[in-house]
Amino acid sequence: MATLYTKVKLYIEANSATWDNTKVSLQNDSDGKGPYIKTWTYSFSKPTDSQIASYESAGNTVESNAAIDTKREKEYLSWQEQLDKLYHDIDDGKLDKTGSWYTHIKAVKDANSKE
Repeated sequence: MATLYTKVKLYIEANSATWDNTKVSLQNDSDGKGPYIKTWTYSFSKPTDSQIASYESAGNTVESNAAIDTKREKEYLSWQEQLDKLYHDIDDGKLDKTGSWYTHIKAVKDANSKE
């Protein structure tokens, strides 16, 4: 289930704006009702519950892809190691799909594919 933050952020972006902590705040009172929009001062209307709900699928995709990005970052080599692989691929004449840099990056991307 996508978070309220993600769904509200998508709604804001759909209205050609960006998240601004001075214009919107979310709150959870820990009363079992869940998070809600506490303040809203954008020039366009605050989203209704049904408008927020309509971003569930897109929100799930955004959050899933963000988790995959985080996992990829952990599995990629450091930029220094990647440059060294590229150097050796160039030196060995393997600046194509057989090079060690390409095969490493492709393996990480294939193991952590996005939606």
